[in-house]
Amino acid sequence: MKKPALRETKINGVMVEDTFCEAFDGLYCRLLVTAQDEKRLKRAVLDSTALPCTVFGESEAGVEKWLKPSETLDSRLGAVIQIWVAGGSNARGKLEYEVGKRIRQGILVVPTTTVFNALESEDEIDVTYRVGNCGDGFEFEETHFSRNVINVPVMMGSFRIERFLGYAGGTMGGNLWFMCDSVESGLKCLDAAEKAVSKVGGVVLSFREGCSAGSKAGGRFKHIGPTTNHWFCPTLRGKIGDSKVPTGVESIPEVVLNGVSLKQLTAAMKAAADAASHVDGLVRISAGNYGGKLGEHKIYLRQLFQ
Repeated sequence: MKKPALRETKINGVMVEDTFCEAFDGLYCRLLVTAQDEKRLKRAVLDSTALPCTVFGESEAGVEKWLKPSETLDSRLGAVIQIWVAGGSNARGKLEYEVGKRIRQGILVVPTTTVFNALESEDEIDVTYRVGNCGDGFEFEETHFSRNVINVPVMMGSFRIERFLGYAGGTMGGNLWFMCDSVESGLKCLDAAEKAVSKVGGVVLSFREGCSAGSKAGGRFKHIGPTTNHWFCPTLRGKIGDSKVPTGVESIPEVVLNGVSLKQLTAAMKAAADAASHVDGLVRISAGNYGGKLGEHKIYLRQLFQ
């Protein structure tokens, strides 16, 4: 985005800071997961999308939407999830590895689950090697609900997964900060934002319930990766001389979004900000960035509402 002219911007009376977030290119797979009942579906979906680990060179994932039996291929409860890796020279290979790992450990082991491809794309991953071979050579291919699937014998029947999963490029790392007067109002902002994002389509939150621990680059302890963004920790205001926490702000929850396109990502950011702006206790809306050094795309918050 081109930086908009500087002027005061408010949404529903809430100040939007003159700042930007940085987004970057990534690759994603989009999967339909189904199961026999709600308990097993939620376990598979939430386990397989847990732990955003791109900062450690791995992957992150999220839930795009939950589906009724009337909306799935096999007429069972389902959900659409996305699994992402950052772009780069070996992004395709990394995506194949990470998708296989999350499916094996998060979905295959949950009773009654099935995985279908949910992205029509000329670019595909063949999951035979990293998932199908869990059958130790006893796996076989079959047609299941008009899809070419691998049937993996397991100790509770069969695990089925569509052999070829489409993948494509998208945009990762959009974020919003909700500067609130309390933890309670911060939680309400996160809930409102999550609900709004789920209605946009094509976008996931990599921290599904929101993130309470925004990080910074260049921390003192390199062995654990990014450390706390101390300038924006309300409990440190008054204890450090360079605190950037505004007066009246006691909680700064963050939402981090990935989208199938930059257009979808910015639409979801706008929807999330609009929904949160109706929460009593929201003082202002901001975003985290690394001075323009992290991502290829700068998303200026004020431009979202002009």
